[in-house]
Amino acid sequence: MKNLLRGLSLFSLALLLFCSPAWASEGQLNLTTSNVGLLCIVIFCIAYAVVMLEEKLHLRKSKPVLVAAGLIWILIGAYYVNNDMPGITESAFRHNLLEFAELMLFLLVAMTYINALEERRVFDALRSWMIQKGFNYKNLFWITGFLAFFISPIADNLTTALLMCAVVMKVAEGDKPFINLSCINIVIAANAGGAFSPFGDITTLMVWQAGLVHFNEFLVLFLPSLANYLVPAAIMSFYVADKQPSAVYEEIELKRGALRILTLFLLTIATAVACHSFLHLPPVLGMMMGLGYLQFFGYFLRMTLPGSLARKKAHAEQIGDNDRLAKLGSVVPFDVFSKVSRAEWDTLLFFYGIVMCVGGLGFLGYLNLMSEMLYGNWSATSANIFLGVISAVIDNIPVMFAVLSMQPDMSHGQWLLITLTAGVGGSLLSIGSAAGVALMGQARGYYTFFGHLKWTPVIALGYAASILLHLWLNASLF
Repeated sequence: MKNLLRGLSLFSLALLLFCSPAWASEGQLNLTTSNVGLLCIVIFCIAYAVVMLEEKLHLRKSKPVLVAAGLIWILIGAYYVNNDMPGITESAFRHNLLEFAELMLFLLVAMTYINALEERRVFDALRSWMIQKGFNYKNLFWITGFLAFFISPIADNLTTALLMCAVVMKVAEGDKPFINLSCINIVIAANAGGAFSPFGDITTLMVWQAGLVHFNEFLVLFLPSLANYLVPAAIMSFYVADKQPSAVYEEIELKRGALRILTLFLLTIATAVACHSFLHLPPVLGMMMGLGYLQFFGYFLRMTLPGSLARKKAHAEQIGDNDRLAKLGSVVPFDVFSKVSRAEWDTLLFFYGIVMCVGGLGFLGYLNLMSEMLYGNWSATSANIFLGVISAVIDNIPVMFAVLSMQPDMSHGQWLLITLTAGVGGSLLSIGSAAGVALMGQARGYYTFFGHLKWTPVIALGYAASILLHLWLNASLF
């Protein structure tokens, strides 16, 4: 905490010493050395310090940034009103709000589909299959890692990590060393898998929606992302105990329509990609249309539920399956809006707060200053690698949003590099990604900050390998 405050103080001092007030384009003021600007920096830093202490304070991370966003824009608005320039702040705020709205609606639809698949027991069935096979610890280590790597590009890194962690917790039954090592492996794999897909992480989604990297171009990050996972996983696998867990049999039956909902989710993704790639329309159009697919299918499930239940009950009565009859008696009709309500609203509201805070600081002139300090004094490669490391301490969402707001003049290869580093850099620490933070809660007492920190040097080898592989394989893009 002392280091954090010291860093914030030095940052504020640097702003005070090296910035000079100036007029920006379109009548916008550079307020980086004004009292208003410095107060906004202090507000943002305090809010983010509270976010970083979320586990200690048991305070949802959205609360401090929502208040900070409001205070920052109120201070900006008051300053401009006092200088008879109210229209400029209004248009700037609306611009930031529109950027958030597009991303929020996109994420909301994706979360709704994931919740629907979870309610239909698709993920439970996958977990049950893995448990029934009776894999040993080393097999389980590699299988959960690879599944996390290949599922996260579609289901996002957070959902994937939680699913794989549930498998490990169920099978290992209190084996702390194995659970800790497996959780680290899962976090690395989920973050790495999310880096080569627009749907794998919020940061990649932001880059795709900004039009800086097209959908198919993310695939050039596949091998660097794979290296980011394989290098530390290969080293950690030597420390996995050669043990055979006791298989726990759990019969899971998919609920009606499960596979059809999965098909609709894939169709929704295809619609979003087609809208963006061929019609040059925002991907959110295709995603919202996909929500309509799910609503129509939900209507079909509700309308056909009585007939389906009658047939299943008749069959259960015929064979005398009383357990089956009891389960059928508790069936609840499918409701799309209940899946919407179960979205990660804290994450979405945190995202709003961050977007508006960073947008406000950018409006004050701080992002231009940061761009000059990083991309003006350093090479783009050095700056992007550094920002990836920073994302392990500061969440990758504000880091990526700041870079997109700065719009530094970079080659296509450099935009892919910051996409990669911001995506996988969070694996260096357990607090560096949503997947890591979530697993610390799910596997509390087994997967810890210091348990992850012990393996940071090994994870850093994977981080370096992914960067070098990208610079080598995609050299023509720089």
